[in-house]
Amino acid sequence: MRQLLRVPGGGGPVDLGAVDPRATPGLPAVAGRGRDRKPWARRQVELVGAGLARQQEMLFATARAAGEPGPSVSASARDGARLGRGRPGRLLLVLQAMDCGGKDGTVKRVAGAMNPLGLHIRSFGPPTRQELRHDFLWRVRRALPPPGYVGVFNRSHYEDVLVARVDALVPEQTWRARYDQINAFERELTDGGVTLVKVMLHISPDEQARRLAQRLTDPTKYWKYQPSDLDSRARWDDYQAAYAEALGRCDTDAAPWFVVPADRKWYRDWAVAHLLRETFEGLDLGYPAAGFDVERERQRLASGGGDGRGEQQMNER
Repeated sequence: MRQLLRVPGGGGPVDLGAVDPRATPGLPAVAGRGRDRKPWARRQVELVGAGLARQQEMLFATARAAGEPGPSVSASARDGARLGRGRPGRLLLVLQAMDCGGKDGTVKRVAGAMNPLGLHIRSFGPPTRQELRHDFLWRVRRALPPPGYVGVFNRSHYEDVLVARVDALVPEQTWRARYDQINAFERELTDGGVTLVKVMLHISPDEQARRLAQRLTDPTKYWKYQPSDLDSRARWDDYQAAYAEALGRCDTDAAPWFVVPADRKWYRDWAVAHLLRETFEGLDLGYPAAGFDVERERQRLASGGGDGRGEQQMNER
């Protein structure tokens, strides 16, 4: 799946028009045809999800055994020592899409299969006044997952070469310089043990129109709709051009971009789950060895458990 969905190399704009949003690359024949494929794919996502949860636990256990702090440590404190060779790794899934592209659904169905205690999910909206006082990567650095965690960015630093470009929020020379800044930032992440999986969920304008209509028809989905969604839709071609250049300029072997056809929600979830599975398998994870004498602890347990030293130490405090 990583090979099938990887954007073509070369550094130039990616031809998104050549990617059919209703295609199902990599789907095996055993999936069946027509309506049979949807329940099959859902079952497969559940099965793959169980494997993802096990890999996630290995990642978390390795960091815990190394004495890494968890998310209770402040973001600024983690920033001070967040990266370094030899530190326990972390995995970061970056999701980008047009409005209604399925980012929330992907998080729910794919990331939701993993243990929430080991997940670090962050969404990025318009920057706050505090964030605007810093460079565009400042808030992204603060949102990085701790060592041992699986992070998910629902939108990301790429908004600063997408929305910022289409809506002319900054001068062209500013957003154009950000491609190199993003590449340097992601190189810093991967050098420091972060595994990046960058996914664009690719939908068609017809599918977006259908999903927007659902949000305007179903009262339980009103909360998902924003009038600004139609303003963005009116700039569809501009956004496609912005995505095409961002994907091409910021695709590297260490931090590749994948384009997932996303008109079919069931295929979207199946494909992203398999991208994560293949990525985890490439990390060659395992459970850490015990940091204590296992046989001695078994003997202590068999003899009644403990020697009283723990209670004595607590009393001395």
